[in-house]
Amino acid sequence: MHPATDVSQNSLRALSDIALTINSIQEQRALLRHVLEIAMATLEAERGFILLTDDEHDEGFTVKARHNFTDAQLDTLVQPSTSVVYEVLREGAPVLIYEALEDDRFGGSESIVLQQIQSIACVPLRLKERQIGAIYLDSVTQRGRFTRDHLPFLEAVANQAAIALENAQLYQSLREENRQLRTEMQRLHGFDEIIGDSPRMREIFDVMSRVLDSDTTVLIEGESGTGKELVARAIHYNGHRKDKPFVAIFCGALSDELLESELFGHKKGAFTGAASDKKGLFEAADGGTVFLDEVGDLSPRLQTALLRVLQSGEIKRVGETAVRRVDVRILSATNKALGELVKAGDFREDLLYRLNTIPVTMPPLRFRRTDIPMLAHHFLDVYAVRSRAHIRGFTPEALKTLQNYPWPGNVRELQNTVERAVVMARGDLIERPDLRLPDQQTIDPFEPGIALKEAERRIVLRTLNDCDGNISETARVLDVSRRWLHYRLKEWDTSDA
Repeated sequence: MHPATDVSQNSLRALSDIALTINSIQEQRALLRHVLEIAMATLEAERGFILLTDDEHDEGFTVKARHNFTDAQLDTLVQPSTSVVYEVLREGAPVLIYEALEDDRFGGSESIVLQQIQSIACVPLRLKERQIGAIYLDSVTQRGRFTRDHLPFLEAVANQAAIALENAQLYQSLREENRQLRTEMQRLHGFDEIIGDSPRMREIFDVMSRVLDSDTTVLIEGESGTGKELVARAIHYNGHRKDKPFVAIFCGALSDELLESELFGHKKGAFTGAASDKKGLFEAADGGTVFLDEVGDLSPRLQTALLRVLQSGEIKRVGETAVRRVDVRILSATNKALGELVKAGDFREDLLYRLNTIPVTMPPLRFRRTDIPMLAHHFLDVYAVRSRAHIRGFTPEALKTLQNYPWPGNVRELQNTVERAVVMARGDLIERPDLRLPDQQTIDPFEPGIALKEAERRIVLRTLNDCDGNISETARVLDVSRRWLHYRLKEWDTSDA
């Protein structure tokens, strides 16, 4: 095969590799190191570096990537006004030297003489007509290592590197903007652990801020994984009881007898295994807050005991007749419809009224899709640490997949998905396969137990997706009005609206 053909094919492969780099590496130094390695390998250069202009440094630039150079060697190459790099930065034109020691312009340069440089290729980095740096390659063993046939390739590398830098800077800017937005939202509503800016979440933040300094009971409703305990903790730790205990108990985890003992304590000998007196959680939380998770699982007997606490602030330990007074605020949560349990005779109506003074309904994640990118980046910041700290974000396809997925496990499932993706990702960005989510098309809108409204939502969104987001076509297929469709999409707070 003709040597020129070899150079051409190698150059094309190298440019293809750099194009892949643009889409996979978002950290500036790592990106430039990779570009430099590809350029050096393709042109068989022995040494190389990439520098970028930098107004904050006295020299006016900073070396961002280098290979086979010591600090002293770099200093002599980039500092003197007679250097090749200075010429490229000043004139904005490439410099190619076949025999450096014999070159009339630079042969007497201290760096070339001392380092016995034989051949040099240096091209400017430009971004939209603005010069932002240079790529330098040399050889200390072979004259004529670089020829004019190599210049188009090296200039193409410089152009792609400049585009990659712009993409990396834009991505970092967007990620920082995302962080600032999360910080600002947290500052505004004051609840650091709860991420969201959708209309539904803003309403919840408003209610939470109003109940902080009262002792009113709050019933937090919502599906599993929506963050009900986070809300309870935020109310406690931002309220006037924040310096007192916060005690949480899952009401469905224990038998009736053990749960009663946990909540109210017991007297020594009250039952087998009661070897000593024990203080219950209500006493332990005196002055603070008790959070009852899945309060709908309480037995009728414990419902009565809880009602007594709410009405009079009194408890009795198991096996004891003495009444003890406690000062606690009660927050509760449930994923069941307590009103339906009341109708079925499984939950006391008077207890529901006592618990439900202020209702807070946590929306499922599928009803607050605009919050998904913010939540995903928050969890990424949590898990992309130590050996996975190089992971910088999500590809557009991965983010779209996250926003389109129905999230039956809600925020908890999203958190687990991001944690898994951070472990599985090979590049700097999490890609769609790293998420390992089931294909959305396999989700049955009529799965057993699905609510009618949720089935409607799934059908509409699937049809909208099949129609490539075309509202008019979707309305025609579903035989509904555009106005109805816009209303539903707004109600669901979907990014397709």
